[in-house]
Amino acid sequence: MDDNVSNPVNTHSHEGALGHAHGAHSHTHTKTRQVLNRLARLTGHLNSVTRMVEDGRDCSEVLTQIAAVQSALSGVAKLVLKDHIEHCLFDAARTSDFTAIEELNRAIERFL
Repeated sequence: MDDNVSNPVNTHSHEGALGHAHGAHSHTHTKTRQVLNRLARLTGHLNSVTRMVEDGRDCSEVLTQIAAVQSALSGVAKLVLKDHIEHCLFDAARTSDFTAIEELNRAIERFL
């Protein structure tokens, strides 16, 4: 993920739309609120799994909940990637900023 996402600036009037700059271009993220909401739910779910382990719950139950957390985290990653493609890469192509495409390729390699 882009380091600038942690310190976004409001660049759009739609609620939940936050933006930041990449090299030669700046853009607006429209899915920031959704990502933050999902991460908050994930944090709660992960805390529940921690309590399950502390309470000595059955391993199969714990593993099932860990799988649910992993699936939800993958969903967040897909949402971030979709937002990036729809906005960052669109703006990068519009401004001929090929660095953004290289950055995305490196991020995908790390993610996969």
